Amino acid sequence: MSLTFLVTGGAGFIGSAVVRELIGNTEHRVVNVDKLTYAGNLESLPAFVTDSARYRFHLADIGDREAMARILEEAQPDVILHLAAESHVDRSIDGPAAFIDTNIVGTYQLLEAVRSYWQALAERDASRAQRFRFHHISTDEVYGDLAPEDPPFAETHAYAPSSPYAASKASADHLVRAWRRTYGLPTLVTNCSNNYGPYHFPEKLIPLMILNALAGKPLPVYGDGLQVRDWLYVEDHARALVHVATQGEVGETYNIGGCNEIRNIDVVRTVCQLLEALKPEKPAGVARYADLITHVTDRPGHDTRYAIDAGKLERELGWRPRETFESGLRETVAWYLENPQWWQRIQDHSYQGERLGLAATGDDAPEAPAKNDGANDA
Repeated sequence: MSLTFLVTGGAGFIGSAVVRELIGNTEHRVVNVDKLTYAGNLESLPAFVTDSARYRFHLADIGDREAMARILEEAQPDVILHLAAESHVDRSIDGPAAFIDTNIVGTYQLLEAVRSYWQALAERDASRAQRFRFHHISTDEVYGDLAPEDPPFAETHAYAPSSPYAASKASADHLVRAWRRTYGLPTLVTNCSNNYGPYHFPEKLIPLMILNALAGKPLPVYGDGLQVRDWLYVEDHARALVHVATQGEVGETYNIGGCNEIRNIDVVRTVCQLLEALKPEKPAGVARYADLITHVTDRPGHDTRYAIDAGKLERELGWRPRETFESGLRETVAWYLENPQWWQRIQDHSYQGERLGLAATGDDAPEAPAKNDGANDA
């Protein structure tokens, strides 16, 4: 059955991967709603998406309930994939207000708009309302961190967020579940591990390491770099989200992981090894890419280890990642080498012209990329 998906944050890193998956590999229709903040980039959506008759874009803020109500009424979605969020840990430490506004208040306003839409839909078409789903995409950071000997996070793990970002996502998770319990809204929640892959904004760990290395700049690693993360290839994540949204059981939570627990320092070293093989011509004065690794002062409250137990998703819905970390990282490094026009337009801020052209608002230039985030790339 062909469905209409409304994707919030569909110009972001994970959201754009979901949109590409839906348009490229399914027959579903897609309505993309994005505010186009600094990390939203319509250039992450190739022509096969934007030229499709099954795709439509709306420049809108999830916190604007009236705007979202209008879009919902026009689009008549069967599934909402809620990915719109502020997601960078360092930014949340330096300025938590935006995270509260978007991740908590924005999710609340969206839930209320969706609740009204769903209730009206039930009055018009009970069968469509029965199959409607609101799928909220969250992060493993809501669980806090793990000691080296601890088992991975399961869906029943207690919440213990460490950063303002993680706390704001935990709050959003609680709101979604409360709207399910109180109002009966058919919701699903997924918590993912660190994502990586093509079209990743350059402030995040892996693309920052790639682009700094290509420029002969230091590769900043927080503290000793021994923090452990589970890495999930973004296209695997996109496939999982569509699978959960269409096959998952209402009210359930599913963890999505890549089964790749790796220390940050080893991620950086592997990037350097891949660049040695794929881009042996180095900047002047650089003998080895690994020589650029520089340890910097650790982040406040830096979590030690994340690990996801995705067994429930495999047992109940039959999903497993296709990519290993080795294959996915090689694809990622190769993509950045082959697509300099994408990341160069972010570095010179020219990509933000798309928002100015759409909104004709004369907004200020986007923020400069923040410092290295070695913890969250989801």
